[in-house]
Amino acid sequence: MTKKNPFRYFKTSPEIIRLAVMMYVRFPLSLRNVEDLLHERGIDICHETVRYWWNRFGPLFAREIRKKRLHPSSRNHSNWRWHLDEVFVKTNDKTHYRWRAVDHEGEVLEAYVSRRRDRKAALVFLKKLMKRYGNS
Repeated sequence: MTKKNPFRYFKTSPEIIRLAVMMYVRFPLSLRNVEDLLHERGIDICHETVRYWWNRFGPLFAREIRKKRLHPSSRNHSNWRWHLDEVFVKTNDKTHYRWRAVDHEGEVLEAYVSRRRDRKAALVFLKKLMKRYGNS
């Protein structure tokens, strides 16, 4: 069984498509900003093309990233680490506590918001994390 190439009907190279989609997703850029940045690099495309590529290839790239992140060999790799952040968030004059797990690349793995900052709330979040990402 051969895997079909998802880029087979596109004239643009897969590297440029990946670059455009990842720029749009990874950084706080608009479609027109991505168009301008690519234009500065000599790649002349429309912002609607970037939107189309994002709709078409975004889920594919996200699946690849998740697969790499959750793959057992990458989890056991010595460079892969995650840590917890805690932030106080005020919403409607009520204080909430947001915990989040962040990996060594700065990607947010999980986030948890709680009204209480106690042992029970922390353990709920940590159990969820340990089940999914394991020990680091």
